Amino acid sequence: MPGTAARLAGRVGRGLLDILRRLKRPPLVWILGLGAFGLAFSISITAAYLPPLLSRFTDSRTLIAAIVAAEGAFALTVPLVIGPWSDTFLTPIGRRRPFMLAAVPGITFCLALVAFMPTIWTTALIICAFYAAYYVYEPPYRGLYPDLLPETMYARSQSVQHVMRGAAIGIALVGGGFLLKIWRPGPFLLAAFVTTLACGGVVFLVEEHGGHDRVFRGVRAYVRTSWQIFRQEPEVRMFLACNAAWEGTFAAMRTWVVLYITKGLGQPLSTSSAVLFTVAAGYIVAALAAARLGERLGLARTILYASCVYGVGLLFAGLANTWHSWFYAVIFPVAIAGGTVMTLSWALLFKLMPAQHRGAISGIATTTKGWGLLFGPLVAGIAIDLFSPYLKGTDGYQVLWPVCALPVLLAIPIVANLIRIESGGQTLDQAAEPG
Repeated sequence: MPGTAARLAGRVGRGLLDILRRLKRPPLVWILGLGAFGLAFSISITAAYLPPLLSRFTDSRTLIAAIVAAEGAFALTVPLVIGPWSDTFLTPIGRRRPFMLAAVPGITFCLALVAFMPTIWTTALIICAFYAAYYVYEPPYRGLYPDLLPETMYARSQSVQHVMRGAAIGIALVGGGFLLKIWRPGPFLLAAFVTTLACGGVVFLVEEHGGHDRVFRGVRAYVRTSWQIFRQEPEVRMFLACNAAWEGTFAAMRTWVVLYITKGLGQPLSTSSAVLFTVAAGYIVAALAAARLGERLGLARTILYASCVYGVGLLFAGLANTWHSWFYAVIFPVAIAGGTVMTLSWALLFKLMPAQHRGAISGIATTTKGWGLLFGPLVAGIAIDLFSPYLKGTDGYQVLWPVCALPVLLAIPIVANLIRIESGGQTLDQAAEPG
């Protein structure tokens, strides 16, 4: 009997060990991807469903666009300090995570509160506080990727990140639309819950090397550092110009697409949800395939080919003034092309940035994203207002698509130059070496 009990105990012990082995942590790229999921979920909800929320207070598309585009003002300023500061902020929990940890409560609080505001100005105030917290979190989060991953994982990590981002966009936009019909604060409360879990999960699951040198050189010093890097690195400047164009297009689309479908084309909210689901599906397909394409063809070359499909597709979308079900068949490949551009863009930047300035360059890239966020929705909103007397069939919303196509098409020659730089295998560190 004792021998039988011992054998039984041994089998149980081996079984428990086997279960524990299977319950090991997921790969690091998936843990890091949680941050992209949380950020994309929160910003997709605010970008898509803040305009309908604000339309209760005003009929001016320009005013609504100005409030949404205020995100760009924070993207232009906050990362210039937070990015380089996170390069030198050595604490026991690492360089990047303290900023991310400080930002999560602010994001949660603002998302939970925004739909309950009684006026357009209090709503604008809360959403601006959300933008500030968002851009405290993003640059250090971006800097974690080249900090913790080898260069061979850059493209694959961005594929994983954009799978998570695409899933977040799809769930947020489709689910948010149904929640908005049931209860106005519903999408924003869901965003507060999901973002807290996802963005907080990265902070608590990622391991960074610690230290005790909490350097703060001052706001002016960090802004000066960012400006010097911008001036001294031409390849980075080229990328940043493209990044501003891509982000401006993306910001304009996500701000106005729901109103374009519901007001411009006169379709129910269910149609806009189906369109957004199709876009999210294309985005996820792009995220799954982009890494292999980038490794085979080169990151910049893949972005170039995808940009051609993306820009031309958006341009032709401006011809539509009535809805047809066959549009889904066109939307899907254009979404794949756009998703490919957005997936591989940061992987290309990671190859260009020197190790000592990863946080600073992540901050500068987020700042150029801010130019797109500031001007993309605003220019599109002004164009819709200006063209509404001439494009009466869609109340002016039809002009959204040529406005979105133009930045993507203008960035194509710059991407072509980056192909030469990437194919030469020259990083910024190598370019700085004499001879």
